[in-house]
Amino acid sequence: MMNVLIVHESMFGNTREIAAAIAAGLRRGRHPGDDGVRLVHVDDAPATIDDDVDLLLVGGPTHAFGMTRPQTRQDATTKGGTPSRAGVREWIESLTPRTNLPVVTFDTRVHVRMLPGSAARAAAKALRHKGFERAEQGETFWVEGTPGPVVSGEVERAERWGAELAARVSHGVS
Repeated sequence: MMNVLIVHESMFGNTREIAAAIAAGLRRGRHPGDDGVRLVHVDDAPATIDDDVDLLLVGGPTHAFGMTRPQTRQDATTKGGTPSRAGVREWIESLTPRTNLPVVTFDTRVHVRMLPGSAARAAAKALRHKGFERAEQGETFWVEGTPGPVVSGEVERAERWGAELAARVSHGVS
């Protein structure tokens, strides 16, 4: 059995929707009751990743070219969002590293031509800096405007990506 922890930050529900689809993809093909996939909001995420976790996924929205900050989370409240107490950035800073743990990041962002920045890239870099040597940038999933919704087809793409990640981990390729 493969144990996966998915930690996500979501203010408008878009990243949570994508994280749930990734979890569904990871669960695909498992026997009923054999669910080693946990989906956890960043507010409830552990500061130490248990030794039985085989893969850590970390996802959040892209704000101001990277991971959220207190100011961008506050700004989200003015647009109707419900931000977390602390974001993925602060959670990573509080983490106890596990050198050999495979970690893959993902993000959601608005598709704006020529707009740089990625929470997934920033999170992977921060995780490597923290000591998670096997952290890598994963996928970006697109939303239509800050509050969403998720672009048509992206939920299905997230589920397929989750299934691909499950195959990689189960074959020892990460």
